[in-house]
Amino acid sequence: MCGIAGVFNISQEAASIETVKKMGDAIAHRGPDGEGYFVEDNISFAHRRLAILDISDKGAQPMHSKSGNWVIIFNGCIYNYIELKQELLSKGHSFSSTSDTEVIVEGLAAYGISFFEKMDGMFAIAAWNKQEKTLHLTRDRYGIKPLYYWFNGKVIAFASEIKAILQHPDFKTELNFDALNEYFTFQNLFTFQTLFKGVYMLPPANTITINTSTREVHHKSWWDYNFTETDNTMTFEDAVDETERLFKKAVARQMVSDVPVGSYLSGGMDSGSITAIASQHVNRLSTFTCGFDMSEVSGVEANYDERRDAELMANHCKTEHFEQVINAGDLKWSLPRVVYHLEDLKVGMSYPNYYISRLASKFVKVCLQGTGGDELYGGYPWRYYRVSKSLDQKDYFEQYYNFWQRLVPDNSKSELFTPAVISKIHNLEEPRKIFERVFTFNHSLKYDSAEQHVNNSLYFEIKTFLPGLFLVGDKLSMANGLEERFPFMDNDLVAFAQKIPVKHKLGNFEKMMRVDENEFRDKKKLYTEYDDGKNVLRKAMMHFIPEKIINRKKQGFSAPDESWYRGENAAYVKELLLGENIASAEFINPAYVKKIIEEHIDHKINHRLLLWSLMCFEWWCRIFLKGEKYN
Repeated sequence: MCGIAGVFNISQEAASIETVKKMGDAIAHRGPDGEGYFVEDNISFAHRRLAILDISDKGAQPMHSKSGNWVIIFNGCIYNYIELKQELLSKGHSFSSTSDTEVIVEGLAAYGISFFEKMDGMFAIAAWNKQEKTLHLTRDRYGIKPLYYWFNGKVIAFASEIKAILQHPDFKTELNFDALNEYFTFQNLFTFQTLFKGVYMLPPANTITINTSTREVHHKSWWDYNFTETDNTMTFEDAVDETERLFKKAVARQMVSDVPVGSYLSGGMDSGSITAIASQHVNRLSTFTCGFDMSEVSGVEANYDERRDAELMANHCKTEHFEQVINAGDLKWSLPRVVYHLEDLKVGMSYPNYYISRLASKFVKVCLQGTGGDELYGGYPWRYYRVSKSLDQKDYFEQYYNFWQRLVPDNSKSELFTPAVISKIHNLEEPRKIFERVFTFNHSLKYDSAEQHVNNSLYFEIKTFLPGLFLVGDKLSMANGLEERFPFMDNDLVAFAQKIPVKHKLGNFEKMMRVDENEFRDKKKLYTEYDDGKNVLRKAMMHFIPEKIINRKKQGFSAPDESWYRGENAAYVKELLLGENIASAEFINPAYVKKIIEEHIDHKINHRLLLWSLMCFEWWCRIFLKGEKYN
């Protein structure tokens, strides 16, 4: 819920109400139910409210502790706030509201910032300690709720979205060339820089502390995933039973709300599992599916429309079901809106996410989402098997890095970027070092066995790919005044899932380890033949979901853009990327773009991921560098 923004003048210059109001207005879409401000000396907060828990004025923010020493603004939801509230009541604290926000501010009064580690939920928080004149910024363990900051030595501005920081009078928008190189390698940013020079994302499970007197900025990392402590005594049946118990508890816990809660419903197991459990708590639960016009689609993409399986699941759970059909022409209208709200470009084709959240927001304020199940329970076996027989750490890095160069490999960067860009990029091969640092940051990882290779892959993907999915989910749902929640990211469930042996998660793991290693170098064969992931989760949910859904082949939520870019949207792709006055032409070589489009249209190479990213970057340049408005 909500959007937060603020400015801390470390130079002790008086805070400006005008500036922080502009910042709040820039993210008004995140909180259409109210606004609030706190300005005192050199600190200022803005809050835009999406009222979910205690929708009365008592739940409004900024919120002060009973002692008067703490002031916070908060975006998110704390699912264990009732248990924490009972703990604080036993310590003598009193409460005026039924909101989770008040639990946080009183928790800070009782425990200080160590209270953040007690919370189970999604959150981005700014907390001001009046007595110590200290600001604390923090994010949840998993990076579900975003928090950006910009620091020029005198001022730190922070917000849920970068567009709020752009309102600060001292900020100047410039492109970050190293981030551009990273993005066009991974279609993601594994570091915490952004395309905006000087703007950073606060890492998950991190707290920044800034004191007025000392002017020192301290980072503290207070949690990380751990797939290295596998419980090898755990039986498959134990894994199934405990997964079922914890998952049911997680879904029930995340349904806490004073406004209607619904659920996305694809044809897959993750959203189906959530819907099955949630529908036991809500009669005629509202569910939402996004389908696609498949009239001119062929090949593997002909299976992308999930409406039939979603309808099967909706009927099974007796939900009130709503559908939206996207056609090829819907890309043109939505793309600039998607880029404006994303700002921080991440992962693949996401305009269907914008449409489905737009649909859901007409009926509910909260929607449950299935993201996280794949990363915890091994949903991408063709990726893990590909590196499972690596000889050592070096071989593992080489194989996996080649896989994760999703867009443009290092040896083609000189074709992609213009000479001016290449001269400003620190090192064209820096993404390889960035990739390796994700692993080497965690000193407990080892590379001596196939199981360790798989667990290392799970660690890597949950640290890099999953936060990208969370960011897309947050930005595009909040663009429509909708809060998404992720039951798989429950503290107890995450802790348990990390301990499950790989042989339980991947149904054919032990058999596959006897196959010749050359089998795992054929990426296409791996994708089509080895889909044995989430074995524990499938077994745990078999009593709640139809067999057809349980055994359905893994499929992402994606439009049939490979076909559409060659057909109905081919003219738009060319118009946007090869027309007159191309905003990105000073950064991206037009001749390279022309070659990519021709290769795709001629069926030589499927460039749908790269074309999407090129179109997004073009609109990013138009909106944020050129100031272009869209209709």
